[in-house]
Amino acid sequence: MKSKERMSLKELQSLDTQLGAVRSTIDNFEVKLEELEAPTLKLEEQIKGLAKRLQELSLEEKRLKLTIQEKHDRSEKLQDRMSRVRNIREETAVHAETEMVKKALQNDELEARENQSRLSKMTDRLNEQKETQTESLAQMEPLRKELMSEREEAELNLEKLLKDREVLAGTLDTDERNTYERITSGHARVAVSELTEDGACGHCYSIVPLQMQSEIRYSETLIRCEECGVILTPHSAEAESGTGTETDVEEEGPLMSEMESPESENLEAIDT
Repeated sequence: MKSKERMSLKELQSLDTQLGAVRSTIDNFEVKLEELEAPTLKLEEQIKGLAKRLQELSLEEKRLKLTIQEKHDRSEKLQDRMSRVRNIREETAVHAETEMVKKALQNDELEARENQSRLSKMTDRLNEQKETQTESLAQMEPLRKELMSEREEAELNLEKLLKDREVLAGTLDTDERNTYERITSGHARVAVSELTEDGACGHCYSIVPLQMQSEIRYSETLIRCEECGVILTPHSAEAESGTGTETDVEEEGPLMSEMESPESENLEAIDT
């Protein structure tokens, strides 16, 4: 595998890392939005509950009014009947029914007053909750707009990264790209890693044999770590300079010769 192609795989991995981060950010927007809207939604549920209870109390108020009116009508009829009783027996019966209706009427009127008090308190509470909801919405809306704007920006960034990835992936060798895709399709988060300066895998830090290090630096063959399976590339400094261990050894030769020359001359002088 050529150095340029290996660098391209690293660029592809970098893009995939960015894509993962952006996707995670977009997913988190849903959570953030739910957290932002939660207090207002809770108030909305409370308002619905209060409105339902208020409706029930209003219906109860109407029922009590009808019941009270019926008892008033009954009481008037009993008074009229009392004026027309013919004997003690009828008078006793009408009086007993009148007392019973009177007592029931008093209970209904007491219940009606209590219901009216609950209705009044519930109405005040409902109005307070509505005011609180209005304030909550006013505070939430700017934050919601900002959050939606950030989400839109993230989605545009995601679209750009996907296009960049498609272009870059199209320039790679098919077999190498397929190998990379196979690695990333599993649970592995890293598919490409550099050799460290001391010749270890940059992902699992296991020592790579010298022969394999040489192949990674100079061979066009795709080399994978025997321990963790990642694709190995030369160390960044080596890749940028285009030099490796062999070049360094060659450069050391002349330097050593120069250093040895004066020493040789001195030896010759002593011999003489």
